[in-house]
Amino acid sequence: MSHVAKVIHLHDQTVESRQRGAPRRRPEPAVRTAPSEVTSLTDRLAAAEPPAPRSVSDLVRGALGKQITKTAEFARRRLTGDYQVDEFGFDEHLLESVILPTLRPLSDAWFRVQVSGMSNIPEVGGALIVANHAGTIPIDGLMLQLAVHDNHAKQRALRLLAADLIFEMPVLGSLARKAGHTLACREDAERLLRSGELTGVFPEGFKGVGKNYADRYKLQRFGRGGFVAAAVRTGVPIIPCSIVGSEEIYPKLADLKPLARLMGLPYFPVTPTFPHLGPLGAVPLPSKWYIEFGEPVSTAGYDPEAAEDPMTMFEVTDQVRETIQQTLYKLLTKRRNPFTG
Repeated sequence: MSHVAKVIHLHDQTVESRQRGAPRRRPEPAVRTAPSEVTSLTDRLAAAEPPAPRSVSDLVRGALGKQITKTAEFARRRLTGDYQVDEFGFDEHLLESVILPTLRPLSDAWFRVQVSGMSNIPEVGGALIVANHAGTIPIDGLMLQLAVHDNHAKQRALRLLAADLIFEMPVLGSLARKAGHTLACREDAERLLRSGELTGVFPEGFKGVGKNYADRYKLQRFGRGGFVAAAVRTGVPIIPCSIVGSEEIYPKLADLKPLARLMGLPYFPVTPTFPHLGPLGAVPLPSKWYIEFGEPVSTAGYDPEAAEDPMTMFEVTDQVRETIQQTLYKLLTKRRNPFTG
């Protein structure tokens, strides 16, 4: 007995019968629809409903919450000793958490500091920034340190070489150490530069910061060129820096020298607001600031022994000084008003 598979047709009609019997229908014409208008993403975002504005209380609570979190984290690190201090007393955690944030409103809102030439500061390795000094009270050092940190790609910490008087003051001296600054002496300068630190110096000293307003933006003598010798011995570049705006914050009209000697100060200034306005005279005038970093002066072509040659050191010192002075003149020419820029 043979088994034959039974074929089951899916339809009763064969293909041929369907072809003969099925009536032909004309295809219905396609319905043309109007093309939709093309809109850009910017237009769609603009037409979208904006988010509901947050109330002032919400903003205050958010800012307060962030500040509480930062304060708690700062306290935790200080209490647990989770921070480092180098051989000079530099406390980077304190600098970035307390000192620089305190200075930013003064720099951004009051002085409106404008910085240029940051590409001339190396990202790594030692370098010596040499700047003009002015302002009666040396606020320019603080603004310079903040400008370098906030505008440099690597947020480098500027280590300033300061006068002995700063470190003899009870609170200010300790704070200056923690901010990374040290004595303006050859030994400390060379130690910083050899360790790859970005170092800053004001060669004019008190002669620059304490000069009368009538002599504004006229560079004083640059000492004996000790900063050039330190750069030559360590082989680091010298970066000229010109600061405009610092002369107007406390315009020094006179100097009460007997009172200065009595108090052990290099000068006792008389300004339009001090001392007759009392504590209000300590508020700096809101001048517009410009800080420009010039092209580095290379010391690679000098042997370390050249640091002992007074004529060579004088030539390099004069080159740096002239660069800063000419840049000051250029910035002053562009500035229309000391307070509006």
